Amino acid sequence: MRVALTFDAEHPDRPHAPPGVAEQILSILRAQQVPATFFLQGRWVEAYPHLARQIAADGHRIGSHSFYHVRMPLLSDEGIRADVMSAEQTITAVTGISPKPWFRCPWGQCEDDDRVHRTLTALGYRRVGWTVQSGDWDVTQTPRDMEQTIFGADTANHSDVIVLMHTWPASVPAALPAIITRARGAGAVFVPIDRLDLSPDAMARVPGTAHIEA
Repeated sequence: MRVALTFDAEHPDRPHAPPGVAEQILSILRAQQVPATFFLQGRWVEAYPHLARQIAADGHRIGSHSFYHVRMPLLSDEGIRADVMSAEQTITAVTGISPKPWFRCPWGQCEDDDRVHRTLTALGYRRVGWTVQSGDWDVTQTPRDMEQTIFGADTANHSDVIVLMHTWPASVPAALPAIITRARGAGAVFVPIDRLDLSPDAMARVPGTAHIEA
């Protein structure tokens, strides 16, 4: 099984977001030699350019998570284009790497919106969802809860798994070492997003319902 750990790097909107979480995540990934994919919000990159550059320097894949983290279906076509292009320009200028073609919609709110899909496609992007939600944004989730959420027994037919996490909850770096160890013990291989089968048939799964079997 191939597993892509993906992290949405965005300004937090929950109370459990102490300083230094993103730095801890990067340190763990570096020590464990795990490649990951980071979807960067443009405003976050402006606020934390040193972290964005470190993500790139560590060799992780970079995608776009929009500029303002707005709900894309609420924007006009021109609004979508302006937001996505602002994010692309900022990410590229700071990291030296274009986020194309990878795009994750804020809150995943474009998976069933043909208009948003067409606009993103015209801009050269592919939407990337997830198959496993960690639930890290929930203030009641402990690191152990996150681990239990990610692991389960219903991925027997899944060769590729995309795990959704964020760079701001304190529970993420606390849970990450155990998640990595347990996944490797189950035979999982960690890969960046471009190493997965992202064909429509392979990705025709309901987000958040799959787990890593261990």
